[in-house]
Amino acid sequence: MKHGKILASRFKPAWWLPGGNLQTLWPYFFRPKTQIDLASERLELPDGDFVDLCLTANAGAPVVAVFHGLEGCVDSHYVKPLLAAVERRGWHGVFMHFRGCGGEYNRLPRSYHSGDTGDISFLVEHLRERYPGAPIAAAGYSLGGNALLKYLGEADRTGQVQAAATVSVPFVLAEGAKRLNKGFSRIYQRRLLNLLKRKISGKFRSLDCPIDLTGLRRLNDFFSFDDKVTAPLHGFAGVDDYYTRSSSRQFLKTINVPALLIQARDDPFMTEDVIPAGDELSEHVQLELAGTGGHIGFVSGRTPGYAVYWLERRIIEFFEGYL
Repeated sequence: MKHGKILASRFKPAWWLPGGNLQTLWPYFFRPKTQIDLASERLELPDGDFVDLCLTANAGAPVVAVFHGLEGCVDSHYVKPLLAAVERRGWHGVFMHFRGCGGEYNRLPRSYHSGDTGDISFLVEHLRERYPGAPIAAAGYSLGGNALLKYLGEADRTGQVQAAATVSVPFVLAEGAKRLNKGFSRIYQRRLLNLLKRKISGKFRSLDCPIDLTGLRRLNDFFSFDDKVTAPLHGFAGVDDYYTRSSSRQFLKTINVPALLIQARDDPFMTEDVIPAGDELSEHVQLELAGTGGHIGFVSGRTPGYAVYWLERRIIEFFEGYL
């Protein structure tokens, strides 16, 4: 049986951003805003809920679907730059907000989670019907990348998606949760949990809640939050069941479309232990490892005034061979 490739990334980090935390934080705080005109649409889902889409120009050209990370949105620092790069290349970008992430609470009690592939699958089918004959690629970041890889590996996707790329995926969710509860990474955990708790509290002020939210404010790590909120809200027996079934690493060996996985060894959202071995990858998967790059960072360039954001270039380069 053939296995996938694990290669050293060609990314060259900026000397003035040493380490994973600086690589992670710089683009979040200092990357210039990308100006791009996007059309907005609402996609109705089979269960009565909805997701909100943002679309670039070039409708009818090859399509690149984009999926964000935990509590991300179209204004996340990595989204519009990729959509702009897709548009410049002459392709058609379609960004999907996961449920409740488009600025409006979703209709149902359930939300989205790291292993939720149903809405990705529905979007791909929608795009295939809307643009018959147009090749489709997909890109996912962090949580969105985890869900995308799970989607690719849990069924035969031949003819549905021509290629995929992911960035900074937490392949083993339990290990990621442990890492985010240690050291400086607890800063990221605190911010994300505050966003999640604020959203949950606001949503269920006007909607009946099927779970007990007593003590929500005291859930200060991902293990407790996912055990008391994410897991029961989405039909899992508990946090262990959720993490085990939703982690993407177990699905990598059955992916049958070309997939590029971009990871950094110093990602502060996980440890190197989550990185899969070569024999866990199908022959269609190429894992590119950088020594540094942080979490959705990968910033190069001579000086802060000439920062180069490498991810979009690499993703577009990879998709060139399939679109």
